[in-house]
This record gives sequence, structure tokens and C-alpha cells, in this order.
Amino acid sequence: MGYADLVFTGGERGGRVFLSDGARTTARTVAVTGGIISAVGHDISGLIGPDTAVVDLEGGLLVPGFQDAHVHPVWGGLDMLRCDLAALATREEYLARIAEYAAAHPDDEWILGGGWQMSAFPGGTPTAADLDTVLPDRPAFLPNRDGHGAWVNSRALALAGITRDTPDPADGRIERDADGAPSGTLHEGAMGLVNRLLPTEAPERLVEALLQGQRHLHSYGVTAWQDAIVGTEYGDAGDPLPAYLSAAGSGALTGRVVGSLWWDRSRGLEQIDDIVRRREESTVGRFRARSVKIMQDGVAENFTAAMLEPYCDGHGHPREDSGISFVEPELLKEAATRLDALGFTLHFHAIGDRAVRECLDAVEAALVANGPRGNRHHISHIQVVHPDDIPRFRALDVTANMQMLWATLEPQMVDLTLPFLGEQRSGWQYPFGDLLRSGAALAAGSDWSVSTPNPMAAIHVAVNRRSAPTEWEGDYEPFLPEQSIDLATALAAYTAGSARVNHLDDTGTIAVGMRADLALLDRDPFEHPAAEIGLTEVRGTWVDGVRVYDAGE
Repeated sequence: MGYADLVFTGGERGGRVFLSDGARTTARTVAVTGGIISAVGHDISGLIGPDTAVVDLEGGLLVPGFQDAHVHPVWGGLDMLRCDLAALATREEYLARIAEYAAAHPDDEWILGGGWQMSAFPGGTPTAADLDTVLPDRPAFLPNRDGHGAWVNSRALALAGITRDTPDPADGRIERDADGAPSGTLHEGAMGLVNRLLPTEAPERLVEALLQGQRHLHSYGVTAWQDAIVGTEYGDAGDPLPAYLSAAGSGALTGRVVGSLWWDRSRGLEQIDDIVRRREESTVGRFRARSVKIMQDGVAENFTAAMLEPYCDGHGHPREDSGISFVEPELLKEAATRLDALGFTLHFHAIGDRAVRECLDAVEAALVANGPRGNRHHISHIQVVHPDDIPRFRALDVTANMQMLWATLEPQMVDLTLPFLGEQRSGWQYPFGDLLRSGAALAAGSDWSVSTPNPMAAIHVAVNRRSAPTEWEGDYEPFLPEQSIDLATALAAYTAGSARVNHLDDTGTIAVGMRADLALLDRDPFEHPAAEIGLTEVRGTWVDGVRVYDAGE
């Protein structure tokens, strides 16, 4: 064996390597040759030559590169380039930032951006009247953090022709005041009433946004991801797919990416031919589109998550509504069966217990029709899961794609979720521990720009069921602590588990012959109190043995 190109080893301060294998093994050294891991765990001094780059672990932990199994980096990057509200938390801060941005961009026809928290406003719904105080003349369209609602001003409502007489679309709702007039928040499909008026982003702008998002992900040790919506102009940001193909073709795409092609809920099975065509046209460099994203419901905070029983009114009494199933369940079964037969991975969005059940039923129908095909279907978010459906994940080989950061008490959960779910359903939220004990396969993602793409902040919540010190403020008790999972399991979900649903089988673990996609943490979180997991930072990130992020720079 010749000299290695790259070696990781502990110096005076030591350090370890987390292999993310089934046995949760650790080692002390790793060597990389030609972008491939060539040695693990033994004396590698003989592999160090005059041109070998040696990285001292300095007491840190080397892990496989994190893989985000549900993320929107083009939109996240675009938010960073626009009026970015994500780092703020109050109505007053939002209005000040919007006013500042508008003053700095006097030629912008529309003020675009977003990232506001629902908990900053009564009922989670900001008003046009507030926005009018800083934007009286130019229209504004500002989605919230989860992308399921948007804040608009009176000018935007007028341009869109939205009045008290405008009916709610079938897949959304116009928030209204006591007199029935639109008040300034548009939920789900109602956002489309304004979206259609927005200026189209230039292709080069979306490439810039992708590269901005990619840099941000690499800074958190993320080397691969699944973009949860491509192939459609969803929202106000345009279709990310051309940006990926451009960056992949030029070599600017340094992460490995699987694109989830969007299932248009306004169409039926006739769109499958279009989805197949997009898949055939969309394998370039490190990008491939082999997954289909089906959004089955909305979110609990605006009562569009699909529930088996009606929501509560906040005082323990049932409301009339139980959410929206965006795809009719029988159509969902038929679509899943057809797509599974064509070799697609099904990537479902399901928040409510009814939506989760409908997605599991659809996979079951596909298995009955097609038999096991190894397509590695997964359900993202899994906020409310009926206990009867927990064992079905393993039985149907459906991976639970966890957004671990959300499994905590914070203002939005306390004020806008718990009172409307009721006591029993509130106790069914984010059942990671039950899923693990049932034998379900686990993967992990952030849903950035909905929430931070920092895997260690999310892993902190999975272990502690409390927010990381870098996230939500407030002194809350652990949320359903019996649903916590251990640190090694959470790390494995964010590496090997996500690699599995991404079909990136030569990544996700550290072993000889695997690709050298790696992240070096600044500490070994196993050697520190669990309450400090979220303080862990990333010193460096490598893809194919090439450094794509250096904290020192």
C-alpha cells in the first residue's frame, strides 16, 4: 500500500472516530486515498508520506458526513439573500428589519423574504395592518418559517384581488378578521393567490442561492442531502431543479444530492409520465432525482394537518375541522403503487395521525401489488402518530424521517399546538423512542429553512427532549422524555440512516472502501454531559477527501 492522501489521527489531546456502523464502533485513526477510506483504526504511520495531509483530531470526534434527508437549501439560501427574518423573534424586530431592508432596496418591485415565527403573533397570524406601517406602497410576500403560510400587506391583497368575497381555495385558507375581510395571513394553497403575481427569479440568482445554501450546510458538517421539493415552482422561489443541474454540470455542486420530484396535488396519475421524464433528464454529476415528494397534509398550527379526530378549540372542546388530506386516499394508494413499480422512492410529508396512516396505507397497497422492491420509502415529520401505526413502519419497511429539532417545548408548541391537539394526541407527538423500540429504521433531516440545519442542535433535542442552548430561549421541562433516543442512535440516523434513504450506499459509515465524506466535530459529545450536545461545532467537512469547509477560514 502506498502513501495516503489524507490521514486523521489524535495528537496529544487524542480524539476518536465514530464509525456509525451497526455496533456503534469507535476507532482512533482514518486514512484516505483517492477520495476513498483506505484504512481505519490501526497504526497508519507507514501511510504518511511527504505529501500526506495530516489532520489532528485534537480531542474532537470524526464522524461520517451528516446527510440531511429533508431540506430546501435553494430556498434557504435565497432567504439569506432576501429579507431574512429567521434570526429574529418578535413582531417589533420583524417590522424593523423589513423597514431596513425596504429602505436598502428601493428599486425592488416586491419585498420578498421570510422566516418569521408564528409564536410572535396572536394566534400565529400577523396582519396586513402591521405590515402597512412599514410598507404602505410596495407589495410584500413573506412566508413563515415552515413555508405553510405567508404574511402579506394590503397592497399585495389588492393586487391579487383578495377581498371578503374571495372564497378559500380547497387546499388552503385566507385568514379573516371578525367582519370577514382578509387580515393579512394566507395559509397553504391560499398563498398561490399572490404567488402567481411575483416576479420570476433569474436562473443565475437561484444558482447563487444554491451555492449559498450549500456553504451553510457544509459549515454544519452536511455532505449530502435530499432536497424535498424539486421539479416545480412551489412557493415564491421558483424551481430549484435547473439550479442543481447547472451547478452539478459545472462542478460547483460539492454535496451529493437526491432531488424529490414534486407530486402536483392539483393533477392525477397523468403526471407520472412527466415525473419519469424529469428523472431521466436529471442525473448530472453529484445530483440525481430518484424520489417523489408527496405532501399529504399541512401543519397543526393552522389546522391543516390531517387528524383522525377533530381539533380542539383550545378549551378542551372539539372543533368541526380535522385538517386536510391534500391527496385523496384512494388516489394516493394508486399513485404510490404506480411510482413504486417504476422504482421511485416515495418521500411523504405527514404531520397529523390521519396523514401518517394514509401514507402507510399507500405503501401497504404498493407492497401488496408489487411485492418488496427495496425502494426505501420514508415519511417525514411524523409529528402525531397513532400508537396503532408505530409497528407498521417496520412491517412495511418505511423509514421514519425525523425532524428531531421540533420535539421540544417552545412557544409555538405551547401556545399554538398543545391546546388544539388535546391531552391524548399531545402525548403522541414525535414518538422517536417508540419507533426505535419497535425496530423502525430511522433517518433525520432539518427541513431548513423551516428550522436550523445544524444536526447537533437537532441531536441535542433527540437525546434531551429539550432545546439546544443555541436555540429556543425559555426554561421548559423535557417534552415526553420517554421518547428520547440515545446519542449514538441519533448520530447514526443523521448519517447511515439518511444515507440509506438517499440510496448513497457507499457513504454514511466510516469503513475501508467507503467514500471519504467526513465531518470533524470540535469535541467528543460522548465525553461531555448530554446537556451540552448542542454546543458542539464543526471544525471541518470533507467530500471525497476534499475539504469543503474549514472553521479556521
